[in-house]
Amino acid sequence: MASLTNNSHVLSWIEECKTELLPERIVWIDGSKSQQEQLCAELVNEKFFTPLNSITFPNSYWCCSDASDVARVEERTYICSKLKEDAGPTNNWASPDEMYKKLSDLMKGCMKGRTMYIIPYLMGPDGSPYSKVGFEVTDSKYVVVNMAIMARVGNVALKNLGSTSNDFVRGMHSVGQLDPQNRFICHFPDDNTIISFNSNYGGNALQGKKCFALRIASTLARREGWLAEHMFIVGITNPKGEKYYVCGAFPSACGKTNLAMLVPPPEFQKAGWKVETVGDDIAWLNFGPDGKLYAINPEAGFFGVAPGTSAATNPNAMATIRKNTIFTNTALDLTCMAPWWEGMSDPPERAFDWKGREWNPKNKEKAAHPNSRFTVPASQCPSIDKEWESAGGVPISAIIFGGRRAKTAPLVYEARDWKHGTYMGVTMASETTAAAAGKTGQLRRDPMAMLPFIGYHAGDYFQHWIEMGSRANVSMPKIFHVNWFRTSATGKFLWPGFGENIRVLEWIIGRINGSVGGVNSLIGMLPEMKDLDLTGLTISEEEIKELLSVKPQEWREEIASQEKFFRTIGKKLPKEIWDEHAKLTDALR
Repeated sequence: MASLTNNSHVLSWIEECKTELLPERIVWIDGSKSQQEQLCAELVNEKFFTPLNSITFPNSYWCCSDASDVARVEERTYICSKLKEDAGPTNNWASPDEMYKKLSDLMKGCMKGRTMYIIPYLMGPDGSPYSKVGFEVTDSKYVVVNMAIMARVGNVALKNLGSTSNDFVRGMHSVGQLDPQNRFICHFPDDNTIISFNSNYGGNALQGKKCFALRIASTLARREGWLAEHMFIVGITNPKGEKYYVCGAFPSACGKTNLAMLVPPPEFQKAGWKVETVGDDIAWLNFGPDGKLYAINPEAGFFGVAPGTSAATNPNAMATIRKNTIFTNTALDLTCMAPWWEGMSDPPERAFDWKGREWNPKNKEKAAHPNSRFTVPASQCPSIDKEWESAGGVPISAIIFGGRRAKTAPLVYEARDWKHGTYMGVTMASETTAAAAGKTGQLRRDPMAMLPFIGYHAGDYFQHWIEMGSRANVSMPKIFHVNWFRTSATGKFLWPGFGENIRVLEWIIGRINGSVGGVNSLIGMLPEMKDLDLTGLTISEEEIKELLSVKPQEWREEIASQEKFFRTIGKKLPKEIWDEHAKLTDALR
């Protein structure tokens, strides 16, 4: 196929890739439905894709990755900034010159006998001033067809780039031989370049996902004065018909996707409450002309974790994946040619597991990999917001941080101001469980849920957050912290969660518009029991009091733990964060 663009910067870079990788042929990805269907048909002929039931899962496919290539590989992920100190203590660093040479030596001629696909892709809505263009050259059809779901690919990206701009992210990828010892996911923030090798899976290979949308974008955001965040975006409409858009950053296993697609209980729906999805994973936040933050979802699809997703936990997700979906490393129910995973429904009588082996319910091993995924267009989500592709983004009224804490953190509390809210985000943490990590209650700090995704020094990232709120003539969102996972002395979850979380969102909306009260505490503004609509919940007054309690001794332990984390960040931890820490320390004396 002839080149789809006459942009000399693009064509020059493509020539460099050809010279380095030596592909047998080149195919440009144009974003057409017919090309996507052809590539999927080829993957079926190659026996990599298995078509699913054409009635219950039309135009959908099941596949298995290599068993050594099933998740992001943080230990093989590098930030290759010119100075090591710019990568900071939370990233692996390598010298750009040395890593370019290493990758060149490894990848020289790696596409001999293969096709090099050129994927132009747009991160963000068509025509948005906040959207950005990337290119990924790859020898993987799997990457191509997944990228075509996860981003806006082909001609739309070239149109947004134009014929003269040099402002695009350059991405090179090859599956190589899937050698885990030579697997590299490398980011060159000074060059806006991504190179990944010897992986064909998820965030390692789909470069628009974490590589561009967070690691490279976070460095661009710092340079250009915006935020690239690991956040969902939702629109919440109250019974008065007033709509508020909210972003939320939650570490894994803290209910992020469920909240992004929340279905309110019937009585709340009847009253007029509605939650609509703009994005489930990533938000880019820019200042609009009015000085408020506006968010776009840079992605076009959902790359969701399958296990645990069900009609009970996330009915919108289950409805979304009923067509045009790629399932990777789930099980395959052979009785009806449908995907299956633990937590979805009763086990199938006969299935293939995620390694393609015969499986039945008597097997001890799980049928689906814990990190198995579905890739699906966001436009299919029943709760998708009509403004989800708005070029100007949606105005953000609140940012919610959330961790998994069995104790210490109350159900919900509000920051006093932007600096205090930034401190809340910096110190966000989740407690491990005995089953997962051996020692119950051990904290893992995950600032802004961005720990693996900050593309530069974490201290500079925290400072950027502070500075965003310190600008003149800006109006920053309110910041809140939630914790759905507080437990009783016997280990029982005190809060029902899932759709009932609308009750907490109702208080947050009330705090935004000034219609509900709260009470000052050591850590921020808390709701009183009367401020929460608890109608119909089987929860006692004592349990609510426990959910909303702030216990000084637990918070003394918390601030000691925070200080240990701060020491790992070093001298670049902002003074404002230390000041907030000191205020809490003094209040607890």
